[in-house]
Amino acid sequence: MAIECLVLGAGQEVGKSCVVVTISGKKIMFDCGMHMGYTDTRRYPNFSLISDSADFTTALSCVIITHFHLDHIGALPYFTEVCGYNGPIYMTYPTKALAPLMLEDYRKVMVDKRGEEEQFSFEHIADCMNKVIAVDLKQTVQVDKDLQIRAYYAGHVIGAAMFYAKVGDAALVYTGDYNMVPDRHLGAAQIDRLHLDLVITESTYATTYRDSKYVREREFLKAVHKCVAGGGKVLLPTFALGRAQELCMLLDDYWERMNLTVPIYFSAGLTIQANMYYKMLINWTSQKVKDTYARHNAFDFKHVVSFDRSLINAPGPCVLFATPGMITGGFSLEVFKQWAPHEENLVTLPGYCVAGTIGHKLMSAKIPTQIKLDEKVQIDVRCQIYQLSFSPHTDAKGIMDLVKFLSPKHVILVHGEKPKMVALREKIQSELAIECFHPANNETLLLPSTHHIEAGASDAFLQSCLYPNFKFSKTNVEQGFSSDDSHTRTTPLLQVHDDRVAQGVLTLQHSQKCRVVSQNELTNVLGVESHEVKFAHCCSVCDTDSEISNASDCCSPSIYDKGSLLHLLLEKLSREFPDCIMHDCQERIQVGSFVASCSSREECPNRADASLQHKSQAVHFCCTWSVADEELAWKVISRIENLKLHNA
Repeated sequence: MAIECLVLGAGQEVGKSCVVVTISGKKIMFDCGMHMGYTDTRRYPNFSLISDSADFTTALSCVIITHFHLDHIGALPYFTEVCGYNGPIYMTYPTKALAPLMLEDYRKVMVDKRGEEEQFSFEHIADCMNKVIAVDLKQTVQVDKDLQIRAYYAGHVIGAAMFYAKVGDAALVYTGDYNMVPDRHLGAAQIDRLHLDLVITESTYATTYRDSKYVREREFLKAVHKCVAGGGKVLLPTFALGRAQELCMLLDDYWERMNLTVPIYFSAGLTIQANMYYKMLINWTSQKVKDTYARHNAFDFKHVVSFDRSLINAPGPCVLFATPGMITGGFSLEVFKQWAPHEENLVTLPGYCVAGTIGHKLMSAKIPTQIKLDEKVQIDVRCQIYQLSFSPHTDAKGIMDLVKFLSPKHVILVHGEKPKMVALREKIQSELAIECFHPANNETLLLPSTHHIEAGASDAFLQSCLYPNFKFSKTNVEQGFSSDDSHTRTTPLLQVHDDRVAQGVLTLQHSQKCRVVSQNELTNVLGVESHEVKFAHCCSVCDTDSEISNASDCCSPSIYDKGSLLHLLLEKLSREFPDCIMHDCQERIQVGSFVASCSSREECPNRADASLQHKSQAVHFCCTWSVADEELAWKVISRIENLKLHNA
């Protein structure tokens, strides 16, 4: 059985996250995002690869959305209301509450402000969200009789979740975007240790190792303070949800400590709306925010107020949060056009900007420069550019820590740039010995999965495991009986053996049902006769001083006592093989499957040396063993043939 992964978005790029995973016939779509850098057909995932008939409701078992960012949810209304998907959609409660705000804000910017063709309407958004089933953290949801899913806290933005999916014995985790360290308003990602075949993880910062959060905060505040102190304006193009709240908390606290009076503005009512939701969703925030909630709501900002458009060109310094992030359009682009030509102003950029956006162009530009919006509009950029280091994505260490903790059989990297993915893949494979892949968009991977088989057990097997099967044998040990142990004597020791079967044999019978049977009943189950290959050899040992005769009070070995002879042989072999357990079984000596016993003086077919068969001074030992102990047997035989049965 294999897990099939079709990457429809975020394959070797950041944008339009969408991965369709098939496990045992169950097809799950993880995220349904849009690409912020395109306005053509590349904006959305290629949904036609899911089903040739475009019957997406039948093809998919469910859709799972990890969080409300547009590159993870932006195509969902289009997929449900235009493409016709009508099956279950799962996301957390905060994501369901905040996603409509993000989607409607984007629709207004693209259609009302930029005049683009409408991809979905306000009614489409509302109808889409009515189909959503909200889930709580660690709530196991049975999608159908075979498929179950579970959400885990991911940090990143409020309501973001990693999702676990299991069908039969096969299981995987799709991380979405996550953060392995806490920030001012959210905690670190948390997940159980799970038995997984696959982890599909974001890799936005696959090769980045961040320094201290406090150092990054200090550098950011220093840059902002320097700008406003010089009379400049600071533009913070951020999405209304996520980093806006983090940075508002940071600036509000700094303004309070420094007694600053420079105004901090929100650009639109959407951010105020978002803060209202954040106040209601305190349980999804960091522990520090929850602990201080009783005496102060962290999202009640003292120094942050709403912004009026008439203030764009007002004299004096200010700090402005404007949406959308990455300066892809909307009010942030409108303000950027006005403030960018002035050297005293500052534009800060979010931690990551998608290729194709103005933010991405500014990150690699040398100031002064010119940014071309279209064939008619060109912006002269002379302002200062500062790149924020407050990305809500985990860094390379966080990715490695999560993969090491979960220890899946396979890893797939998405949501990252190809060169960085290649470096991270090599690191995962070399340091963690886990097979790792980084497929491109529209590429399909087939990965083996765990498959357990239910098997019955025979009564004989169960009894052999549950009940003791004792066997007793004697062996001899040497003990000293003087102060310097110069003289030793042998003492018989009773040994108890339990021959319970530790392992059985798995059989597949005509009924196609698997069953474990004991080794003894295997031949009956298979309907065949039992055959065992045995080896035999009869060796001769000459007695020159007639020690044996002394032991039996007789001068001829023909009337020696077998017990005494075997006892004497056991002593000598025990010295030769101190690491082997020799068993005295009265009429024979046994070690493993090797058995040696005194043979009669009559001809024995196992005797290799026929000249010794009738010698009166020769003692014959008949030896047998199985193929498993062949090497041991010949070592013992060699020692027996070289032994002298007399006192040295």
